[in-house]
Formats: sequence, C-alpha cells, structure tokens
Amino acid sequence: MGNSTPSIVVTGISGTLGRQLLPLLGSFRVVGVDFRPPQTVHPLQFEQMDLAEESSCMQLLQLFRDVRPVAVLHLAFVLDAVRTGMLDQERIWKTNVPGTARVLEAVTEANRDWPMVEKFIFVSSVSAYGPNLSRPAIEETPLAAHTYAYGTQKMESDRVVQQRGTALRGCSVYILRPHIFAGASVDNYFMEAFRGIPGGSSKRAARMRAQGKRLPCMLPSGKQYLQNRIQFVHVDDVARLITHIVQKGEPEVQRLTILNVAGRSGPLTYEQCIRVAGSKLLRVPTEELFKLVLQFLWKAKISTIPPDVAPYMTCEMMMDTTRLAEFLGIEYRNVIRYSIADAFGECFVGKTFAAKG
Repeated sequence: MGNSTPSIVVTGISGTLGRQLLPLLGSFRVVGVDFRPPQTVHPLQFEQMDLAEESSCMQLLQLFRDVRPVAVLHLAFVLDAVRTGMLDQERIWKTNVPGTARVLEAVTEANRDWPMVEKFIFVSSVSAYGPNLSRPAIEETPLAAHTYAYGTQKMESDRVVQQRGTALRGCSVYILRPHIFAGASVDNYFMEAFRGIPGGSSKRAARMRAQGKRLPCMLPSGKQYLQNRIQFVHVDDVARLITHIVQKGEPEVQRLTILNVAGRSGPLTYEQCIRVAGSKLLRVPTEELFKLVLQFLWKAKISTIPPDVAPYMTCEMMMDTTRLAEFLGIEYRNVIRYSIADAFGECFVGKTFAAKG
C-alpha cells in the first residue's frame, strides 16, 4: 500500500469481530492491536500490546503518531475467560475498563494539535443495560448492569467513553450496543448454552466432546422462561456497520452517536431457540437452583458459562433499534442483512447438537 492509503487502528483484531471486519477494510491500511496475533490471510500491520498494562497508553500514542490513523476501532474486550485463556479477573477488568480509558487518552493526546483521528468507534453491549428490562431499551435507557462481570464492565467502559468522548478534539465518537453475536463463525457461551457443547477445560469436558456427548439446555420451571424473548445480531452485520461508519463521509450533527444494534425482524423466544438448536431441555425447579447448577458446571470446568450470567439467561433482553434504521436510511438492509432468526439459525446449519446420553 502507498503512503496515500489512510490508516485505521483496530484493537482486539484477533477476536471474532476483528477477523470478520478485516476483509471489509481493503481500502485502508489496517494496523491491528492485540495481545496475540490474529489468524488471517489478509494483509495488516500487527502490533502486540496488552491494554491491561499502563505502558500501553504510551505505546498506543506512539503508534498513532507513527501511522496517523483516521479512525480507531476499539474492539478489544475480554468476554470469555476460558476461551481467551485470561483467567485472572483483575487483569480482565484492567483490560476492559482501564484499557478503554487508555485508548481514549492516547486518542486525545494524538489529537492535541490537530484532529488526526477523525472517528472513534467503541463496541459496547446490550448487557450494559442490565437484566429484567420492563420494556425494550432505547439508547437513553439508563445503564444498570449488575451481577454479571462482563455486563458491569461493559457498562463502566460505555460510561467512560460517554464522559471522555466529547474531549477527543475534533473526533466523532460512536458507541455501538450490539445484542448477542450469532453466525457460523461465532463461538461464545450463549451459543454454548444452546449447542450443549461442554466447552470447559477439564479432562472430563474433553472426554465428553470426544464422545459426542452434549449438555441439555437448562431453564427454571415455569412457562414464562420459555416465552422470554431474545434478540441476536449476525457478527458480519456488525462488521458491515462499522465499515459503513468508517467510510461515511458526512460528519455527524452531534459529536457522540449511540446505536442499539440487532438483527432485522422480530425476536425469538427461548422455546423457539431451543427448537432451532435441536437441544434437549432440562427444567430445574427455581432460578436459585439454576444458578447453582451453572456454578457446579463452571467450577468443575465442564462449561464455560459463568454463573453470574444467570439473571440474564432467565429474563427478556430486548432493545429498540429504531435509531439504527434511521441512521442507516436506505443502506439499512444492505448493512443489516440478517434477520434475528436467520442469524441465530446459521449457528446450527449442517450441525447436530442434540444432547446424547
């Protein structure tokens, strides 16, 4: 690439979203930042960095001065401790919350003399709103995550971006709050719950996987749990949305833009999800027992589903995405191509996850 090619810095380039995004950024010089290199055939400049370390702020600042990015896409965030191999909870928090603040500080300093970085995109989460929403969340709904460490850390980081984003000196800031990622390339513990894969790191979990054994999909007793509604978003649609924002020429009226992100059409019920996944359903008497079983499977390293997510798995998680449709306008269907049902269904095409034994 020549020097005239604009640069983009992407933190968390080795994650699922980063890998899906990379092929769409061919018109840019991509500089990827992560604590481990990505597995990809697409060209990029890779910089190994640990955002949990205070020194990463100066490393980022120097990188920004060297490559002069027009946009910084902050995707780095630890969701799954088991799959990433990052089991130290304090280090996870340092990566997710102070790490986000360090990226913002580096952008602020890089823009001190002129607006080098024109766009900053942060990927938040539906989990920042918290469980038990009385109605579908709009972007102004107060963030009220609790119990679930990932959700509370997304909430903290979201607030950091809102508070500091207006001081980025000429930079437009975008906060995307996607629902649960779906798609053939997605492997997270929400999908593990429906697939029934014993994804833990124990020898017992490995034997179960080798033998083709599956865990049942579990819910407390009561009809309401099966009728709870849930949304998904295809990871490729999120990648297309980020690409659309990066390539968007017109400046935003407001410096900060917040968007809920989910697939098109209506939500699914848990009952519909279980049917699509072909899962065996196990009912337990109470929510408390549901959490205790999750704790057992987690501590035994059979499952990667953290027990603190229990309140999010026994309630409705719904967002209003009207603002997203208005933001994209005529490009909406070109960017958000998957319905919620199709995004979820793709996770199970050609695969058999029904429980055995």
